[in-house]
Parts: sequence; C-alpha cells; structure tokens
Amino acid sequence: MSIKSADLTTSSVTDTTRHVVQEFLAARMAGDVERLVALFADDVDWLLAENPAVPWIRPRSTGAECAAQFTELAEHTVAEDARASVDTFLVDGTDAVLTGYLSGTVRATGKSFEGPFALRLTVEEGRITRHHLYENSVSIAEACTPS
Repeated sequence: MSIKSADLTTSSVTDTTRHVVQEFLAARMAGDVERLVALFADDVDWLLAENPAVPWIRPRSTGAECAAQFTELAEHTVAEDARASVDTFLVDGTDAVLTGYLSGTVRATGKSFEGPFALRLTVEEGRITRHHLYENSVSIAEACTPS
C-alpha cells in the first residue's frame, strides 16, 4: 500500500480544519472574544439570515465583526439558559459542517427560543474564512418580539 503525497496533503488540511474548528468551539464556550478574533480571517464570508427583530443578527464581514456577534448574543440572552449541542461534526479538506440543537432565552422579553442548527465553516491558512449558520430564525424572532 502506498500513500500518495496528495493524500498526505489532504489529510493535513483536514487535520488543520478540525483543529481550528475545535479551537473555535472552545473559544465560544469560554467567551474568549480575543481568541475568536484571531481565529477569524480578516475578511469572512458571513451568512446568517437577516432578521430585523434580532439585535445580534446583522451582516458582518471582518474577523472583529464576526467575533463581536458572540458578545452581542451574550448581552441579549440569559447565559444560564443558553444550550447548544453538536450531534454531527464532519470535516472534508477546508470545510467543516456541524449540526445540532440550540436554545436560549432573550433577556429583554424573557421568551425562549430553540431549534436545530447547521453551521458550515471553511478554514484556509489556519483561519476561518466562511461562517454560514442556518437556524430556526422564526423561533428566535418570536422570542425577541415583546408580547
């Protein structure tokens, strides 16, 4: 059995992607915004469905803006009620996809939100260049809307 150079390169890229995504998840859990800024590239392909009712969801494109989303999320939600579980973590070359379930409570309204999510990340040269999050935006918007 022979291992081709291309196989080693692909494996190395996949390992790097897996490592960066694990670092990203650890920084998210720790609330380490400085580390998140370092993990995001200077320019990021950010996709999160626009949702005017949700104060932490807006267009972003720089690493600093992307990392700030996590601070804004923490400011508007109840930390003790925040839950996220990852059911699947797939890595193929520069791309990673995580699926799972998230829930939380909006501080201003006291309303809860929940639902499945899928997150697609791309890692190039050791930094996250794509962050596409698909989540239950209807549940989140309803939780942000006062009764």
